[in-house]
Amino acid sequence: MTCWLNLGQMIKMNAKKFPSTIALKEEGRSLTYPELNKRVNKLSNSLLSLGLTKGDKFAVLLENSIEIVEAYLAAAKTGLIIVPVHFRFIGREIVKIMENSDAKAFIVHDEFVPVVDSIKKDLKNVASDRYIVVGEKTKGYNEYEDFIKSSSDDEPDINIDCKDTWIILYTSGTTGVPKGVVRSHESYIAFFFINSVDFGFNEHDVCLNVMPLYHVNSTFYTFLFLYLGGTAYIHPARHFRAEEILEIIESEKITYISLIPTHYNLILNSSEDSKKRDVSSIRKLLCSSAPVSKSMKKEIMKFFPGVELYEAYGSTEAGLVTLLKPEDQMRKLGSIGYEAVGTDCVKLLDENANEVGYNEIGELYSRGPMMFNEYYKMPEKTKSSFIGEWFSAGDMAKRDEDGFYYIVDRKDNMIITGGEHVYPTEVQEIIVTHPDVFDVAVIGLPHEKWGEQVTAVIVPRENSKINEKKILDFCRNKISGYKRPKKVILIEDNEMPRTPTGKILHRVLRERYNSKRNENG
Repeated sequence: MTCWLNLGQMIKMNAKKFPSTIALKEEGRSLTYPELNKRVNKLSNSLLSLGLTKGDKFAVLLENSIEIVEAYLAAAKTGLIIVPVHFRFIGREIVKIMENSDAKAFIVHDEFVPVVDSIKKDLKNVASDRYIVVGEKTKGYNEYEDFIKSSSDDEPDINIDCKDTWIILYTSGTTGVPKGVVRSHESYIAFFFINSVDFGFNEHDVCLNVMPLYHVNSTFYTFLFLYLGGTAYIHPARHFRAEEILEIIESEKITYISLIPTHYNLILNSSEDSKKRDVSSIRKLLCSSAPVSKSMKKEIMKFFPGVELYEAYGSTEAGLVTLLKPEDQMRKLGSIGYEAVGTDCVKLLDENANEVGYNEIGELYSRGPMMFNEYYKMPEKTKSSFIGEWFSAGDMAKRDEDGFYYIVDRKDNMIITGGEHVYPTEVQEIIVTHPDVFDVAVIGLPHEKWGEQVTAVIVPRENSKINEKKILDFCRNKISGYKRPKKVILIEDNEMPRTPTGKILHRVLRERYNSKRNENG
């Protein structure tokens, strides 16, 4: 049965409905909907000319760009399955994803040619004529523009079912090896409709995308605006420069942007000249990945006058699960809100799969139409992540009497010291209020007596005179003794390991400092 609400179909329809609207834009380039649709059709037919057929996978190792968006849309029109690859991965990591996904073609930016050339011998599924390069012409690769130039711009005659797979997204691996998350067209259609209801987006909105387009946040929100007939401005994801972002907001009249707390912090601490930029076009802001403090919320709303601030909780697997809306921002501090439209329900379960009571901590499970299909080639992992239809990403949470949820921490980040459970987020929220602390992660390191020792890894603010004693004194009387850090490690900002969306990799910090401890005896 044809999926008429598939994104590929919607781009085709938007080319007719909005013939003069800019669909995609990046620095120095833009495409109207008719131009975008023609280019996507050409790419679609070019990929099919390589002998790829519906259900085959192709990978992309691309920076944020018009081309990576075109690749996603070509997959939506052809029934091919796109596999975006993390552009910071090294050769062996890329090989693992290419092998696991069974990708049969590879589109890469020219800057990644050296690493791809070094692993070509290991990419058994990719025939020599199925390498495509965006940028400089390169021996052994089809140059992207030449590749699509001679193809027809007719719509591909392929039946797409809503339950067909569109994307395999590999998780960022906060707790281990990345997993291939299989997502259908249907799951994205549900996301587009649910967000248009919950946020009130429409064809007049202009989205600024700064997240990497191999991440679920970007695939959700970039394509949401293309689905609705709005405009998506694609920004390179390598570096976040607040001054540049504010300049784009002013010049492009951006109405929506999704950022993480670190991004907001950089904007609020940007140069005085940048703070004079006109950002009045912004209607709605989203914050995800971590809670926002009351003081930061006030600063954000002062910086962006009249803005509606939202906070979201979700995952690559489950999509949008809960949403904290503008009217609840100040009265429900630290909350991730309540169920998004279309999320059937959220359950908090103890280790015996029994629901916990109000203000008790349990593992968060959800179900709904945005749910992924499976972890690719990992049936046991898929099975262990569900209880019936209910999925858990491994986050611990609690719920208040009004039905609002609060993330306590990741299950894998929990510290057990002297038999007591310590959730790092609770400790981090105290330490980050110290005026000399720019960023903090709390981890558990092995301890002979207590099992684990609560340890604070801190990035000091510039020119601060912070030290371990000052932090330990600061925590006294603010948090229970067993939760207080017993050790403080001071590091530089670039030493704090993060996922592409800014989540701190506690696992990496534990490995790093446990290793150093072992080296030092």
